Amino acid sequence: MTREAFGQAIIEMQPSLYRVSYGILLNQADCADAVQECILKAWAKQDTLRCEEYMQSWITRILINECYNLIRRRRHVVDLDSLPEPKAPPDADPVLHDAIARLDDKLRLPVVLHYMEGYRIDEIARMLHLPSGTVKSRLMRARTRLKNMLSDSEGGLSDA
Repeated sequence: MTREAFGQAIIEMQPSLYRVSYGILLNQADCADAVQECILKAWAKQDTLRCEEYMQSWITRILINECYNLIRRRRHVVDLDSLPEPKAPPDADPVLHDAIARLDDKLRLPVVLHYMEGYRIDEIARMLHLPSGTVKSRLMRARTRLKNMLSDSEGGLSDA
């Protein structure tokens, strides 16, 4: 793959990369940092990509690792209670956004990758280094929790 084609592919993937990183970090400033670091690392290591058809999965895996690295680095710096609540993007359903944001990281990331980004179960399993059955069960648990949160009789979110 030429450098120009690689750069163009990165540009086309940026919206997806921002959505995946937001699914992990829930903070737009942190998302921008993670995506930028991901792109820099992918650019520097592009010669290690063996098969072009897996480029998006490869870069998404780099991004996921970078998001978790960012969380680890910032864990010691910022008091989580001082952070503002994550706000839904303008084009998102705020109730659904809040419900997804309240899921545990283990459940939220497969939901974002599968339902928002369209990855198949086996692709998610490879990215997260998990068995396919684990990804399926996490998606099922996430759907159950989301259903419970969204079906509160008063229309608000419950603590399910």
